[in-house]
Amino acid sequence: MHVTRRNEMKPYPTVKHHGMVAFRLQGKEASPSHSAWAGLSIFLPGGGAETGSAPSEKVYVVLEGEITVITGAGAVTLGPLDSCLIEAHEERSIENRTTGIVRMLVFSPD
Repeated sequence: MHVTRRNEMKPYPTVKHHGMVAFRLQGKEASPSHSAWAGLSIFLPGGGAETGSAPSEKVYVVLEGEITVITGAGAVTLGPLDSCLIEAHEERSIENRTTGIVRMLVFSPD
């Protein structure tokens, strides 16, 4: 078993994101997982991610606050314990349109 404690979380760089910080919880540099990684994204009011896509799918789970995810199918606002799947190569942008902080878990197989 590999445990990552809250006080051991380390931020990791994100591309095309602003007004946020991302922490790796498991996988990649945080643990020896070979099948997936998990992260915690914290978005400040007005924070988000520019339109982009990734070669692997992502699952977003909102823990606190509300975040708007925009894809070619339209915009959806997710609240606490709402989740969505962003498929591989699907373009999306993310916006915190509120005055509160958003905490969101991110899971990916890459």
